[in-house]
Amino acid sequence: MSQRICVITGTRAEYGLLRWVMQGIKDDADLTLQIIATGMHLSPEYGLTYKTIEQDGFYIDRKVEMLVSSDTSSGIAKSMGLSLIGFADALQQLQPDLVVVLGDRFEIFSAVSAALVFRIPVAHLHGGEATEGLIDEAIRHSITKMSHLHFVAAEQYRDRVIQLGEQPNTVFTVGGLGIDNINQLQLLDRRSLELSLNFRFGPKSLMVTFHPVTLEFETAESQMRELLTSLDALENTQLIFTLPNADTDGRGLIKMVDEFVAQNANAQSFTSLGQLRYLSCIAQVDGVVGNSSSGLLEVPSFRKGTINIGDRQRGRLQASSVINCDPTSRSITRALEKLYSDTFKSALPSVISPYGSGGASAAIVSKIKSTPLDGVLKKRFYDLAKPCV
Repeated sequence: MSQRICVITGTRAEYGLLRWVMQGIKDDADLTLQIIATGMHLSPEYGLTYKTIEQDGFYIDRKVEMLVSSDTSSGIAKSMGLSLIGFADALQQLQPDLVVVLGDRFEIFSAVSAALVFRIPVAHLHGGEATEGLIDEAIRHSITKMSHLHFVAAEQYRDRVIQLGEQPNTVFTVGGLGIDNINQLQLLDRRSLELSLNFRFGPKSLMVTFHPVTLEFETAESQMRELLTSLDALENTQLIFTLPNADTDGRGLIKMVDEFVAQNANAQSFTSLGQLRYLSCIAQVDGVVGNSSSGLLEVPSFRKGTINIGDRQRGRLQASSVINCDPTSRSITRALEKLYSDTFKSALPSVISPYGSGGASAAIVSKIKSTPLDGVLKKRFYDLAKPCV
């Protein structure tokens, strides 16, 4: 009897990273793929992106509705409670042998909490990373402690998972999953992409994604205002915005972007581009601006610059193509000047991503298939050797 492997996904970006893991499980005769879609995938406000999963040829076994129509702290906490109830029903029905999750979202925390109670082993992808400006930091490490197999993007992250008490023989360095998408997908050429987006790239073009920094109080809109001030001052530059996730204070940012786009003919916004168009855009623009993890995980593989604003991604490994700046108009403007400087552009061809060159998805599927799950539920805390005094 084949092992039932249940992949849980809640956002467009997360699914993009999981896609080739899911495909590998689906194509393996000894494994049975189960899929639970939740969170933003099921929300009309965020593009009903579960349809993308289905368009890619996957069958969604269960849909867990959980988003309260609110981006307040109370609304997010209530969404977590609803998702815990929904995952209890879904896991009871599907009875998987292993749950596979990625990252640090609040809906994934609820999913893994349910799996823990159901005594279902969990494989966690992209653990050990740091994002000091987000509640995701604590959620990510909590998921690590509830998980049994760990697939990390770099050796430094492996060390951190082990430091959290996980046994070294359960922690595998496989590289960044986003690079597999870059290698696997046939990206759209410039003209095809423009037709698909109804958007023309200019002599200069930038992609912009700015999310709330969820461990800060009431800073999101003021920081977005600083960013838009800098972008508004640019000349002859086309701007593609991808809208924020379902996070605390996210709706205010969406409203600000919508107003900016309405007033600027050189700007256009998208709720969800999908992985193919998103990566194709990166290949065509001069760089990305904002505070999305993609700017650090995927953009360096295109040898393109990233302007990383504020603290949202502080703590992640970075390539030399990442320009860090404060969330002020003055600092962002200086970063934009650097992005377009001849010195910076001349160094881009030699950029090396700290997240490897691809192959993570196949490595994960292979290790899942070959790792016995008997006895993995009872974990023994791994103590690091005490330093000599």
